Amino acid sequence: MSNKPPTNLIQEWSSKLIGKKITDSGFPKGDLPQKSRVVEPGSFLTRDFHEDRLNVHVDGSGKVTHLTQG
Repeated sequence: MSNKPPTNLIQEWSSKLIGKKITDSGFPKGDLPQKSRVVEPGSFLTRDFHEDRLNVHVDGSGKVTHLTQG
């Protein structure tokens, strides 16, 4: 295990993502951190926690509404 504190992914990515659409013409999904997942309305998620994973929550149009970490 590393002694390095975990990065605050929400703080790091909020200004880059909130209000933008996850599309090739908006914010490309491929530019998200390696450990990330896009959470669409009504999606089922596993309950496993990974402190280095960014969860990108989008509305029905694909616009980022908020971020969670884990």
